Amino acid sequence: MKGFKDHINLIENYIEELLKGLNGNPVYDPVKYFLKLPSKRVRPLLTIISSSLYNNDNEYSLPAAISNEIFHNFTLVHDDIMDSSLIRRGKDTVHVKWNLNQAILSGDIMQILAYKCLESYDSETQKKLIEAFNDTAIKVCEGQQLDIEFESQNNLKFDDYIQMINYKTAVLLASSLKMGGIINNASETDLKSLYQIGLNMGCAFQIQDDYLDLFGDQNIIGKKIGGDIIKNKKTVMYHLHKENSSIEDSNILDEIYNDSNIQNDKKVSNIRSLFEENEIDLKTRQLVKKYTTKTDEYINGLNIDTSKKKYLIDISNKLLSRDF
Repeated sequence: MKGFKDHINLIENYIEELLKGLNGNPVYDPVKYFLKLPSKRVRPLLTIISSSLYNNDNEYSLPAAISNEIFHNFTLVHDDIMDSSLIRRGKDTVHVKWNLNQAILSGDIMQILAYKCLESYDSETQKKLIEAFNDTAIKVCEGQQLDIEFESQNNLKFDDYIQMINYKTAVLLASSLKMGGIINNASETDLKSLYQIGLNMGCAFQIQDDYLDLFGDQNIIGKKIGGDIIKNKKTVMYHLHKENSSIEDSNILDEIYNDSNIQNDKKVSNIRSLFEENEIDLKTRQLVKKYTTKTDEYINGLNIDTSKKKYLIDISNKLLSRDF
């Protein structure tokens, strides 16, 4: 990520050394493969940045940072299995490159490795880290379950969707920031603020991701416009439309979603027009602004010197601007 080259190098070097330390058992082959795939390393970067608010020694934060990264990648391996995904970051998914059993087992060991990274901290700090980690892991699983259930439901409320993205996406950003504070004995007030920064940052990012999938520039986002609609994913805009449109327009939206005979381009075009007619594009941008403003408020509320908040503000801006 631009502007964080030194931090990224620390992360990549630490991961490289960790992988070198694994023995030759084949269970580690997918782990080595997956952790070397191209990645922005956002979550470990957040841990390093939050730690740097209190401590200039970035290497001290690396075990916690890498713990978050390995756990995130573990969830991706298992997500790919559940979604029957063939490609991850431009490469074969683990269950495609190896097999289903290997992917499950290697994903499991990645989760164990994530916990082992925390062993380098003193017992009291380690206890607090594991408590935060366990809370996050449970919420991520709950979020994934909600996501699975939502695929077959049409009567969801907007708040249900927000809870799902909070649990599936935002809590890991929140935990990554909080853990950087935990290892430096930050105050409870700051720990709560760091967590809220991650939650709101994650929501803003996911909602904007939903928006850009339909209203973004294909050359900038690097994927075909309307991919979520083609896959029948009910993004934030689907739920906003349900909350803000007439019964007639709501029924039209579901008819288009459920029409298996309509061509993809026409499906995307029709839903885009329906969203524009009901100003769902505008409402989505306003929602991104709402969560971005909350993020800024919590950053400003941290009880630390303003100059130290620069990297935190920078990464928040870069995530939303897609300046990777």
